[in-house]
Amino acid sequence: MELLTPPPPDTDAPRSQTGYGRLRRLMTLMTGDEKHSASATSTLDVLWVLYDRVLRIDPARPDDDMRDRFLLSKGHGPMAYYAVLAEKGFISEELLPGWLRYESPLGLHPDHNLIPGVEISSGSLGHGLPLAVGRALALRARGVDGPRIFCLAGDAELDEGSNAEAIVVAARMGLDALTAIVIDNRSSSLGWHGGIAARFALDGWSALTVDGRDHDAIEAALNAPHPGTPHAVVAVVEEKE
Repeated sequence: MELLTPPPPDTDAPRSQTGYGRLRRLMTLMTGDEKHSASATSTLDVLWVLYDRVLRIDPARPDDDMRDRFLLSKGHGPMAYYAVLAEKGFISEELLPGWLRYESPLGLHPDHNLIPGVEISSGSLGHGLPLAVGRALALRARGVDGPRIFCLAGDAELDEGSNAEAIVVAARMGLDALTAIVIDNRSSSLGWHGGIAARFALDGWSALTVDGRDHDAIEAALNAPHPGTPHAVVAVVEEKE
């Protein structure tokens, strides 16, 4: 499937019409009953900070071996992700109004085979972090040093046993290239004693909790040093209604 080439950014456009200020308008281009709006908007600020300030990845070379890897485990409600990918030049804005249509590459879950820059095809919750652990181990085995692996999950996903196993393995293997980001909108049915960050710290992770709408705080947390251990950033946003 051919993807439309995004136009160059308009450097003379007002601030509200470029960058982060455009994201909500881009999200309105995607309509339908299956938008999962709360899930999408909960991730918006973290996704923007990742792609605007943190990730080393070039839309012109999305498969560069030295790129940072971003895995979206919280794949349901991907409108914010598609909006960020469009704003950053991975896909064309013209694709957004056609999402969920038969001929569109933009589905209810991002598809690695159809969308440039998408590392994994998401589906059932709980798969992203184990896959991120595998990516980190694979890069280590190949001797590829430098790329960082980020995995974005939801708080309710931590109820999945696959994540519990991934958290233990990552710490025991000292995967300091790995950062897990958990969006906390209090949707977990079980929760954790001491909070989500404490759950990671219990197994030896470096862990921080930040305001999930504060871009500077998110950036600082994602770039905090954590030598020899994986890192977790819990981004707290408004409670899901």
